[in-house]
Amino acid sequence: MRKIQKLIKKIITTNRVTLFMKGTEKSPQCGFSEHAIHLLKINKFNDFVIINVLENLEIREGIKKYSNWPTIPQLYINEKFIGGSDIMNEMHISGELKKLLFLN
Repeated sequence: MRKIQKLIKKIITTNRVTLFMKGTEKSPQCGFSEHAIHLLKINKFNDFVIINVLENLEIREGIKKYSNWPTIPQLYINEKFIGGSDIMNEMHISGELKKLLFLN
């Protein structure tokens, strides 16, 4: 598992905004992942990387351990774990999500 943790860290540090989700942007495979994409799009933010956890079971399980968060999707901004779609939704309502997305 150590190897997968290094890979996850590399993905997160290489990309300013990373969304680990089930499915793809055009074909989300769960409602929570679909909602996470929707929140990014309604904030007019398009510069993010999607990691489809359904393509790699090690990443799917590894990201849960990496963040100590049991569910997917998971959003990372500037290497910081933000949360899942429920937290993203709360941050969207307060305006905090947009601020974080467009910083630097």
